[in-house]
Amino acid sequence: MERLRSLLGILAAVSAVVGLEHVYLWERLVRATGLSPPMQLALTTGLCLLGASVPIAVITSRVVPPSVSTWWVTPAYTWLGVSLLMTGLSLVFEGVRVLVPALDRGTLAGGVVLASMALSLWAALEGRHVRVRRVELTLDRLPAALDGLTLVQLSDVHLGPTVGRRFMERVVTQVNQLAPDAVVVTGDLVDAPVEQLERAVEPLSRLRTVFGTFFVTGNHEYHAGPARWCAHLETLGVRVLRNERVALERGGAVLQLAGTDDADPAGRAEGFGEDLDRALSGREVSQPLVLLAHQPKTVHEASRRGVDLQLSGHTHGGQLWPLGWLLRFNQPVLSGLRRFGATQIYVSNGTGHSGPPMRLGSPAEITQFVLRASRASVDDTASAPHIGGQPGASVETPSAPRPGVGRLRS
Repeated sequence: MERLRSLLGILAAVSAVVGLEHVYLWERLVRATGLSPPMQLALTTGLCLLGASVPIAVITSRVVPPSVSTWWVTPAYTWLGVSLLMTGLSLVFEGVRVLVPALDRGTLAGGVVLASMALSLWAALEGRHVRVRRVELTLDRLPAALDGLTLVQLSDVHLGPTVGRRFMERVVTQVNQLAPDAVVVTGDLVDAPVEQLERAVEPLSRLRTVFGTFFVTGNHEYHAGPARWCAHLETLGVRVLRNERVALERGGAVLQLAGTDDADPAGRAEGFGEDLDRALSGREVSQPLVLLAHQPKTVHEASRRGVDLQLSGHTHGGQLWPLGWLLRFNQPVLSGLRRFGATQIYVSNGTGHSGPPMRLGSPAEITQFVLRASRASVDDTASAPHIGGQPGASVETPSAPRPGVGRLRS
């Protein structure tokens, strides 16, 4: 029931926002421009049909397999992106008109349409590419033996009607080229049930790491059958962290990796829910701890509990202007690296996209973290007798996970 209420809430919210948006566009771009009655009728009819296509696409994407629904959902969501840009630009142009009263509404409407078409093309092209973003982070408690350990983060892939298997294959190829020690997937991997996306998600089994691939749920998993997804991902060699913690060990040195269920209340329908106390229970406080939590707002509690680093997603970096401004009201970080007390948090822009297959000013990313020990840790190690291999050494044996370099302890 909780899950159904959540889905109905999403549909109601989308319908309300899209409806208001299209009424505004009609007022500014049709009614106020002095067009002929036949042209106004044609444009009004077109706006009504385009506006209705979006909530219909939301319903379609939930009940029809992605291989079928993509033919309807992709153009409808693309229009959603175009209309969002039109609305934002229309508001900007209205501000220009206040400064330059001589500009007539017809000229402004034409400028809005042309500018939004140009930005939409740019956003559609930007939405097709995924960059690798390298981030070096110093963790004060990281032992020198783990200096140089690499984590690769994937987040918000959103496999479904607009993101498919070929995209996942390209991402896996890019990740394997980075030879990571571990891969972490911070939620919103999928947008449809297991039976509809088994083939699309299968390339995850080909990831090559030292310690393995780790996953935590996002809010979108809660609408796609989270229990079944967690079980299926385990069959692909992905370790699901549900309010629990594991230890990545190399040369006697340990990095603790914890993961929580997403905090969205829709998860309660299947017994899911964020429990940071449980995830951190029994931790060794002298060892560094990295927390995987889908939503950035978990950082407030993470900071109070002495987490060294939190990796999150959820926001998509705003994905498409002006959505980023709205997300700032609900999340403490929109994108990139921030510090809350002694806790660092990195929020990924996301690897795929949700809704419109477009991005503007928030490029999709695969994030490569290189963890560095503090200078004090390195100096302490340098002054002590060294036994064994070089700190940070790794082996490129292609298996998943790669044996003989590190050890995973639950």
